[in-house]
Amino acid sequence: MGNPHILVIPYPEQGHIIPLLELSHCLASYGFKITFVNTQHNEERIRNASGLKVKGDTEDLIHLVSFSDGLESGEDRFKPGKRSETFLRLMPGKIEEVIERINALDSDKISCILADQTIGWALELAEKKGIKRAAFCSAAAAMLVQGFSIPKLIEDGIIDKEGTPVKMQTILLSPTMPAINTAQLVWACLGNMNSQKLFFAIMVKNIQSMKLTEWLLCNSAYELEPGAFNLSPHIIPIGPLVASNRLRDSVGSFWQEDSTCLEWLDQQPPQSVIYLAFGSSTVLSPTQFQELALGLVLTNRPFLWVSRPDITSGTPNAFLQEFKERVSPQGKIVTWAPQQNVLAHPSVACFVSHCGWNSVIEGVCNGVPFLCWPYFADQFFNQSYICDIWKVGLGFNKDEHGIITTGEIKNKVEQLLSNEEFKATSLELKETVMNSIKEGGSSYQNFKRFIEWIKA
Repeated sequence: MGNPHILVIPYPEQGHIIPLLELSHCLASYGFKITFVNTQHNEERIRNASGLKVKGDTEDLIHLVSFSDGLESGEDRFKPGKRSETFLRLMPGKIEEVIERINALDSDKISCILADQTIGWALELAEKKGIKRAAFCSAAAAMLVQGFSIPKLIEDGIIDKEGTPVKMQTILLSPTMPAINTAQLVWACLGNMNSQKLFFAIMVKNIQSMKLTEWLLCNSAYELEPGAFNLSPHIIPIGPLVASNRLRDSVGSFWQEDSTCLEWLDQQPPQSVIYLAFGSSTVLSPTQFQELALGLVLTNRPFLWVSRPDITSGTPNAFLQEFKERVSPQGKIVTWAPQQNVLAHPSVACFVSHCGWNSVIEGVCNGVPFLCWPYFADQFFNQSYICDIWKVGLGFNKDEHGIITTGEIKNKVEQLLSNEEFKATSLELKETVMNSIKEGGSSYQNFKRFIEWIKA
């Protein structure tokens, strides 16, 4: 009998693909064969950006399989509901074909299906075929806890059966978890009622599918979310999963990284640079975009700003080009950055972040204080962890027009960086979390148990 063969199925978004690819490389380092499923569109973007393989001993054990996602128009690709609908409609049949094709071989059968927890149908398929199954959550464990709490939230009259809050209020799922404004429940803050209903229905179904999994893994650590893990002890943390922990570069980015920013960082004083990155989905209005740009200038500090071409709903190219020329050498603006390398750089003083969980984990692993700029979904809750529970950052306040002004940006930067406690607390949290993945640590022990289960 050959080495265990694991079929890995991510949800087709960058924030889900990157940690599952990282987990795949960790598993491959134990000699497991990995078949990693992706959409053709996403795989092409990743290959064009930086390639999917990482130089090292694991690359030959990871086999890539991709399918058309059924989306022809560019417009449909930017509709989360449309992407989810087509993925749900097309992928189960394609995945079943892959399983049958692989299992037709005498020595290469699928031993285990490892699926993103947002695609519960994959676990149902695994059960139907009698294959071991595990789920992986790329978000905080608290997001799973919110999902598990849905029946009680409905029973208590806090939300209706479609997930809509009955009234705006603050609730507490656990004394050691952040309070939640019902308007910011992960399914209720998408800004679109149709998207909310679709997302809520899928989430309810996926929570039911979780009952079929033998392992529910999470890219977190007990020390980061004790309240969440106490409420749902069947969630098993194996994080933080970041490529830098393996002394490798991250893989899975949809955007080509501009490594010249590392050379620029080399020229800056220690603990001086404001690093800004808002992930792959955040969109700023033209007004907000310009307020941010001018606010950075007012700080009188060097800054490295990741500004995607599609980061604004307007057309800031003329403004951005003029701004780049005007602020040089104070600021450097790039389309995409090697974020883990940036956050590890000694010149970085703070991280202005959209608070996506991958970015949060990367910032925590490098002991960098945060300035929080959440955009949607779980990012608001992650901000609460950063500011209220871990106390390693501050949030911005918006004015009466919903804008974070230049003055607010300048003031919060000064408030964060003039208080040495934020950096000290960030370094303490880093040490605690990194200890969890060292030999004998809680995440290390959980991962070893998972490895033994796959081998059994």
